[in-house]
Amino acid sequence: MDAPELTPRRIAAFMVMVVGMFMAILDIQIVSASLPDIQAGLGASPDEISWVQTSYLIAEVIMIPLSGFLGRVMSTRILFAASAAGFTAASFMCATSGSISEMILWRAAQGFLGGGMIPAVFAAAFTIFPPDKRNIVSPIIGLIATLAPTVGPTVGGYLSHAMSWHWLFLVNVIPGIAVAIGAWTLIDFDRPNWKLFDRFDWWGLAALAAFLGSLEYVLEEGPSNDWLDDRVVAVLALVMVVGGVVTFWRALTQDEPIIDLSAFGNANFAVGSIFSFTMGIGLYGLTYLYPLYLASIRGYDSLMIGQTVFVSGLAMFVSAPLAGVLASKLDLRVMLLTGFVGFAASTWMLTGLTAEWDFDELLAPQILRGLSLMLCMVPINNLALGTLAPDKMKGASGLYNLMRNLGGAVGLALINTVLSDRSALHYARLSEALSWSNHEATRQLDQMAQGLAARGLDGPKAALAQMTLRLHGQASVMSFIDVFLLITVLFGGLAMAALLMRPPARGGAPAGH
Repeated sequence: MDAPELTPRRIAAFMVMVVGMFMAILDIQIVSASLPDIQAGLGASPDEISWVQTSYLIAEVIMIPLSGFLGRVMSTRILFAASAAGFTAASFMCATSGSISEMILWRAAQGFLGGGMIPAVFAAAFTIFPPDKRNIVSPIIGLIATLAPTVGPTVGGYLSHAMSWHWLFLVNVIPGIAVAIGAWTLIDFDRPNWKLFDRFDWWGLAALAAFLGSLEYVLEEGPSNDWLDDRVVAVLALVMVVGGVVTFWRALTQDEPIIDLSAFGNANFAVGSIFSFTMGIGLYGLTYLYPLYLASIRGYDSLMIGQTVFVSGLAMFVSAPLAGVLASKLDLRVMLLTGFVGFAASTWMLTGLTAEWDFDELLAPQILRGLSLMLCMVPINNLALGTLAPDKMKGASGLYNLMRNLGGAVGLALINTVLSDRSALHYARLSEALSWSNHEATRQLDQMAQGLAARGLDGPKAALAQMTLRLHGQASVMSFIDVFLLITVLFGGLAMAALLMRPPARGGAPAGH
């Protein structure tokens, strides 16, 4: 199957799609720094407000693998234009929500329709662009996939601080209308095949929704609810297992399955998907950890956090053209290995973390992280998708993006679990060390008690309370260090696996299948 002719119209269509993909990925994280503002505005409880993000993630993760089949049925043009229009309408409805229930409903609609846009961009990049142009286009989609979640909290913090939380969603309306019109007008990559709907696997869809929806819920809510000790988590874990078994059974036995797993027969795609999963852990994990440290240890507000973590996004933006140039000159496997080692080095630098670390101390790790992410994303995209046949691209693109999102979900669940468990362990150990036989500890307690008594407080009791707070703070910092060390080991350990892949052909047809 020959690739479609590359024309100025198709290049313009691709750029329109990139804007839509940026909006969809940005909206995952845009609310994260502004949840307290939304909570106050809607009168939501702490348990309810987390669903503003969870509902989006659950709906998106269901749609991403489904989009491959829908793209073949409806065509890229109809699917993308409809997804963009629906995403825009759902964004407007989020801004006008008067209750938390309405907000959760429209956020789920936002996530589902946004999930229809993301894989289509990857599929278009590796279908309409010839191999010799991919070192130009791959940095673009790599930049969007990494930059959007990284700057999400920054953009959200600025919007809610400068205007109101409603603008987190209203900001999508004008660009969204433009993307929907542009997609409908310009995209002409393929044609619909409505006859495939006659063989639509409804049981497969139900199983897929049960599997991925339950998996996302378990990973989101498990760490804060003692995992299977919580009844809802335990029930949905069972639903996840049953849904997963049925999903894979249907995928392997149906003539037109909802998700096509045949791309995993390509060794590059299989290994690339593992890398995509790992990138999800690093990308979403650190996007979560930096703000969490700055808020919980340093006491920063959303605006200050946004100003501090913006460095990584800036480093990605600046290094994207460099990654494109290097991809045309270096062996992609060496470039990928370098990116993984650089990412591991950036988290290794964070293992010296203290409660006093600020913008200056976090500057170098953030710059190295941003540079390394781009050095990873470009070769991963090219190696994983560049050796697939064009007719496999839509389904494979959905699976490839799904792996990155699942990596993020699994990573966040593990990070929260490790932070909680290790913090408790470190606190217990620190408490044991601060016994009454520890002369330095008793000296500091006496000094604190005298100072607090001078202010009219119960000196000994207040000193013990203050020391307890110090221990909790130190235990928390030590748990952050443990997580950074684990991420270092993960990326450093997987770096050599890059050499297992084989480079795609520099020109002509994809190299093998």
